[in-house]
Amino acid sequence: MTWWLSALVLFGLLTVLFLTGLAAAFAFFGINIVGAWIYLGREAGLIQLIRNGIVSITSFSLTPIPFFILMGEVLFHTGVAMKAIDAIDRLIWRVPGRLSVVAVVAGTIFSAISGSTIATTALLGSLLLPQMLKRGYHPNMAMGPIMAIGGVDMLIPPSALTVLLGSLAGISVSQLLIAGIIPGVVLSVMFVAWIVLRAVTNPALAPAFEHEEIPLWDRWRPLIVYVLPLVLIFVVVVAAMSAGWATPTEAAAIGAVATVAVAAIYRALSWSNLLKALLGAAGISGVILFIIVGATTFAQILTFSGATNGMVDMIKSSGFSAWPVLIAMMVILLILGCFIDQVSMMLICLPFFMPLVAVYGFDQIWFGVLFLICMQLGLLTPPFGMLLFTMKSVAPKEIEMRQIWSAVTPYVVMGLIALVAVMLIPGLATWLPRKLLS
Repeated sequence: MTWWLSALVLFGLLTVLFLTGLAAAFAFFGINIVGAWIYLGREAGLIQLIRNGIVSITSFSLTPIPFFILMGEVLFHTGVAMKAIDAIDRLIWRVPGRLSVVAVVAGTIFSAISGSTIATTALLGSLLLPQMLKRGYHPNMAMGPIMAIGGVDMLIPPSALTVLLGSLAGISVSQLLIAGIIPGVVLSVMFVAWIVLRAVTNPALAPAFEHEEIPLWDRWRPLIVYVLPLVLIFVVVVAAMSAGWATPTEAAAIGAVATVAVAAIYRALSWSNLLKALLGAAGISGVILFIIVGATTFAQILTFSGATNGMVDMIKSSGFSAWPVLIAMMVILLILGCFIDQVSMMLICLPFFMPLVAVYGFDQIWFGVLFLICMQLGLLTPPFGMLLFTMKSVAPKEIEMRQIWSAVTPYVVMGLIALVAVMLIPGLATWLPRKLLS
């Protein structure tokens, strides 16, 4: 069987399984069984499938994932996150589009302490969206910033998907985690600038409202008490990796312990909400790890079938230069992001993309950040962006899906601008990890 026919069969079956509505993990597992039987040697192939699964989830590089997810779960279930939102709300004063700006700033801070994009969007949506709509904010001004900043969670560490990408692609996890900080912050600043510009040019989109006068110390005290410790946890996690004091796993464990300790100091921690946080972290981590089981064998099957080498050799022999190939990879990711989830994007693309990264000499950290930005955009692009459905679940019933799509469109455009900026200025992604980890 030729390589292109093997690729057509494997991806054709995968597409059919996706169209049936089967979960990604089970779709890949089904393909792996068929592929292992055909390409890896029948019974021996199935035994190899089991061995690959065991090896893939016992990798030390994956252990930060449950710790990073636990950090966010503890914040949300103990109510510490809500106190932080209130503190940020008190501080931001007399700014056009104030509550939208609060959503972006709060989301950026949560991105630095939580590993879950969906949890951040759901929390901000359930807390801030009703307030904004009640105060007369246009739905686009209310929903857009919340969804957009939820996607930034993927770029700013800690990020479970960044750890997964680094592990599957063979990229340094610690460098990739730090590399997303500058692009993530740049996106947050762009969002705030857009909100303020829209609110100034059309005040009806975000009506101003009277604020209760708060003494200066009462305005700053909640920030110091509830936000500063969370920022310090982020600094400790990044500093521990940057200085070489701890591996990403050890830094994640430190961050998880510190988050639990902070919640306990606030007397917000109880056995009940700790159990909820642990169960939530275990559930999400389990899903991710189950999907990883399919990743190793799927990549191996593609290699044994000749699909990976055939594709790479075809592109090499075509004479394309590096930039058209890079742009083509980004376009493929953006298109896939409209229809499938982020983990499936990794499983489908990395077996083909990483050999091309090696062939064309792309910087792995730079390429990893570009991949992350594309996945972040995939969370926001219709028709199946995950954060669009998360917003729909917390929005009032009268909000239609087309309004959610309209609300997120400007932020998708800004994400594309950020993608082009990082492509043209690689230092936005590579400077910080090289500076801190050199």
